Amino acid sequence: MIGIPPAFIFIIGALLVPLVTGRARPPYLAAVGLIGLAATLLISPQTSWVVGLLPEFDLVLLHADGLSLLAGGVFAFAGLLALIYAGRLPSTAHHTAALLYMGGALGVVFAGDFFTVFFFWEIMAIASLVLIWFGGYPRSADAGFRYILLHIFGGSCLLGGIAIQYAATGSIAVGPVDAGAGYMLMLIGIGVNAAFIPLHTWVPDAYPEATIYGSVFLSIFTTKAAIYLLARTFPGLEALAYMGALMVVYGAVFALFQNDIRRILSYSIVSQVGYMVAGIGIGTAIGLSAGAAHLVNDILFKALLFMGMGAVILSTGKSNLTELGGLARKMPITAAFCIIGAAAAAGIPGLNGFVSKGMVTEAAHAAHLDPLSLVLAGSSLITLVYMARLIYYTFFARNDAISAEEAPFPMLAAMGGTAAACIIIGVFPGLLLAVLPFAEHYDPFSLGHLLESGAVILGAAVLFVLGRRALAPRTWVLSDVDILYRRAGTGFVWFCQTPLPGFADAIGTVQQAIIDRLAWFTQNPVDATKLIGGWIVLPVAKVFLPEESVRDFEEDLMKTQEKYPGDPARLRSTGYGIFLASLFFLFYFVIFYLTV
Repeated sequence: MIGIPPAFIFIIGALLVPLVTGRARPPYLAAVGLIGLAATLLISPQTSWVVGLLPEFDLVLLHADGLSLLAGGVFAFAGLLALIYAGRLPSTAHHTAALLYMGGALGVVFAGDFFTVFFFWEIMAIASLVLIWFGGYPRSADAGFRYILLHIFGGSCLLGGIAIQYAATGSIAVGPVDAGAGYMLMLIGIGVNAAFIPLHTWVPDAYPEATIYGSVFLSIFTTKAAIYLLARTFPGLEALAYMGALMVVYGAVFALFQNDIRRILSYSIVSQVGYMVAGIGIGTAIGLSAGAAHLVNDILFKALLFMGMGAVILSTGKSNLTELGGLARKMPITAAFCIIGAAAAAGIPGLNGFVSKGMVTEAAHAAHLDPLSLVLAGSSLITLVYMARLIYYTFFARNDAISAEEAPFPMLAAMGGTAAACIIIGVFPGLLLAVLPFAEHYDPFSLGHLLESGAVILGAAVLFVLGRRALAPRTWVLSDVDILYRRAGTGFVWFCQTPLPGFADAIGTVQQAIIDRLAWFTQNPVDATKLIGGWIVLPVAKVFLPEESVRDFEEDLMKTQEKYPGDPARLRSTGYGIFLASLFFLFYFVIFYLTV
């Protein structure tokens, strides 16, 4: 057995990508993925790789236990298939970013200290941004910009939480977080990547704008690495169980009313990740095992669906349900693989999603969280409906005008490997249950689970048939909360561009007026005081004094104003100095009186 951090293999492989060109590129990518997978599978439990950075301050680049080996193994396996899928793409930058992305994800999984986690966390953010910006769609640049802004916020929260945790405990070892300010900061930082509501909007905003190959990598790593870290740091936090339920329902409902096929799958990510968050929040052995099992299964069936829909986009040039249909005869193999992925996501018996989704529901029931259990079970019905809608309107709805051809062999090979894994785990769930890090008995094929699944299938079928007209794809989509963020951002920019400069100009005008008045006053403070006082007194004098006296008083003021500032020699008199001193002390005592 060996103990090399697999992240190094992918990072070194990424640096060598520019040296491998032409037909050698696809086998090279597959070789890097295969070596990385082998290195991950050969790591022995309890293996570690420690680097002494400073006295009493060690970086743990490799810490292997049951949870990290499970997550690392599925990351490396799915990443290998994604590399095979993307091998035909002639983009050095894309492949470099993809390998760095894989290295970052595996670095997070095997890191034993929080600073190493943060380092690889940021590698993931930068590499995934490249995959979005290389999408080449009109909205890719803006989506990538919004993506990185939110991830900068999340990364800053995570780093702040790590620093506070270290200051409070003197330890940077990855583990449960102590209560305090760092607790909330770390939860928010991880929650951004885990797509907590309402921090989830980057998923449906950015994933559809990446390349069709990049979206496969995106579906595998970012949210799942966050789920892994969440299981390490906040197991048993009950609030997470309810956040998970909210994510499950929220993502499923929004997926039901989308037109873009990859946007549907992006909301499905939010929903499916909710099951994992709920399992972690439940915190029991079966709950944590369920969260880990669904992490594995969602990576597989979601990568399969993104691969299949990417093949549809490549072949047709279209990504909206309103433009698709009739592809089952033109792309039968791709259609079959997508049906497997959709059925697995919906929890159909015999496929891997059935195993882990039922396990999360069972964990909620065993923890006496029956309302949560009902929400999770009921959401499976919505999932089945939107997956049926996706498959029907992509492959079976009538569209005689569409032209397409079957996906290239490397893409089909990657889809085939992923579909096979979904079927094998679904038929032989013991293979997955045996490697879960928290031992707990669970029978996915119990009569209760099968009856529950049958009821969901029947209910979804009835709902789809009766509501087919309402479920028909439309060009309009259900707007998410990101519209509020964008309007707030637009309003802030408008405020900075229009009212704020005007306000600054007004302040400058007032400031200059004050300066001008002071300059006028200091030319002859005695006469200036006389003028100011005179003009203040004049309206009162007009009311109470005879008209002739008022006229004389006003004429005297006018003459003083016309001669102002008068003879400069007068300004150097002793009386002027006494007047200024008296005026100064007057202001001083007024201020003193007001402040004591």
